[in-house]
Amino acid sequence: MGKFFWLPVPHRVRESFRVGKSKSQKEGRGCFVNKTEAVEAFLANLTRGEKAQLLQRIAQDLGDAFPGIDSQPGVCGGDPCIVRTRIPVWVLVCARRLGTSEAELLRCYPTLRAEDLANAWAYYRVHREEIDRQIEEHEAA
Repeated sequence: MGKFFWLPVPHRVRESFRVGKSKSQKEGRGCFVNKTEAVEAFLANLTRGEKAQLLQRIAQDLGDAFPGIDSQPGVCGGDPCIVRTRIPVWVLVCARRLGTSEAELLRCYPTLRAEDLANAWAYYRVHREEIDRQIEEHEAA
């Protein structure tokens, strides 16, 4: 179990926590919970689809396998790319930083799919330092 932290929660959610009630809890302002309890209460209010989406993101963060992202020597300098496209992840991340929307990216790169962008963002979340370094290297060139 992790450390406890203050979580302002509505009464109906707070009822699911197995912790003693403080004065502030009785007044309906919040409670002290650990992170696991907070996540469990949060999950209880998600739809099955939202839970599946969250599970996919957690699995990607824990694992190092990213479907749709491949890195091969001799292809784009070995940078991680979207399979079938040879579009490097760093290019998409850079475009996103510059304010390009996902819809614009999909229009500019007709071979890209929405799923490819989701995979690229997930890859970036886990490999942020690597992709940031690639962006810096290409900007300096």
